[in-house]
Amino acid sequence: MNYLKVAFGFVKIVCLVIIALFSSCSENNTEGAVQPTLTDYSVGEHWVWKYKGVTPEGEVRSEGEDARKIVNLDGVLGMTVENDTIPISDITKPEKSKTPRYKWPLKVGETWTYEKKWTSQDGTTGTQSQEAKVLSYKEETVGAGTFMAYTIEYIGTVSNSRGYNAQTDEVWLYAPEIKNFIKMTQTQDGFLYNEELIRYSNPNKK
Repeated sequence: MNYLKVAFGFVKIVCLVIIALFSSCSENNTEGAVQPTLTDYSVGEHWVWKYKGVTPEGEVRSEGEDARKIVNLDGVLGMTVENDTIPISDITKPEKSKTPRYKWPLKVGETWTYEKKWTSQDGTTGTQSQEAKVLSYKEETVGAGTFMAYTIEYIGTVSNSRGYNAQTDEVWLYAPEIKNFIKMTQTQDGFLYNEELIRYSNPNKK
C-alpha cells in the first residue's frame, strides 16, 4: 500500500512539473510577473533539471534528469517534452480557470485557491486542492546559477477515486528571466520530492 502511495505521488509530481513548465512567467517590474508570449522564447533555449524522490524510510524511488528545449519544427516554434514537441502557442494560451495554478500577474503577498481534477492512464480520477501564496521575490541560487525568483507556497490535499487522501505541500521557485521554475520541493505522505535546475542556456543571449 505504501508503495502504491509513493508511485501515485510520483506520477502526480511528473504531471505537476509539466503543468508548471506550460504556465511559466516573464517579468514586469511594476506590474509583477506576467505569462509569457510566443516572442519570449528562442530556438535553442534549453533547461535541464535534476530530480530525486525519497520515501520516509530513506529509499530513493526516483532519480534522474529532465530536459526541455525550444525547437523550430516545420516553421512552428515548439518545446520538446520527452518524445513530443508541444507548440509554444499552446503553452502560452491564457489560463481561464477560476482555480488556476498561477494567479497572473504574480505579486508578493497574492493568495488564491488552486484546484485541479485529473484522470490517470489506468482510469483513476483525482483532485488536488491547495491554498497558494506568493511569499517573496528575491535572488535564489541553484545548480544553474543565481536568479531573481518568486517563491510560491502551496498547502493542501490530494485524493483519488481509490480512497487515497494525503496532505500535499509544495514550494516552487520561479525565475521570470528564464520563463521557468528553478526549484520545486514537495512532501506527500512523508514522500519527499525535489527538482532543481542544473543547466540553462540561450544561444541568443550573451
